[in-house]
Amino acid sequence: MEVVQERSGGTLVDLVDKILDKGLIINADITVSVVGVELLGIKIRAALASFETAARYGLEFPSGTNVETAAWKEAAIARENCPQCDKRVPVEELITEGCPWCGWISAKAKAVTN
Repeated sequence: MEVVQERSGGTLVDLVDKILDKGLIINADITVSVVGVELLGIKIRAALASFETAARYGLEFPSGTNVETAAWKEAAIARENCPQCDKRVPVEELITEGCPWCGWISAKAKAVTN
């Protein structure tokens, strides 16, 4: 008897989450020319990322953007994936307390409690 393993493909939600987490940049130059004479030139520059990723990489936002809102302040907090459950948790909380989602405790937090 042969064991067949299904390949677990990601869902659309997983794909969108990955793109927003890592960011996606599209940079294209399109030109239309006839006999060596450029008739039309189009330059496309686009970035797709979450606010957190955009802030982390220093992307500029349109003038007039209010970065003093609670959402912007939340996005500015450094986050890291929990090594056990892979949920995004603020780095400081993950190191000093552990993961609130799965209960994983860092070595530093264990040392403090002992």
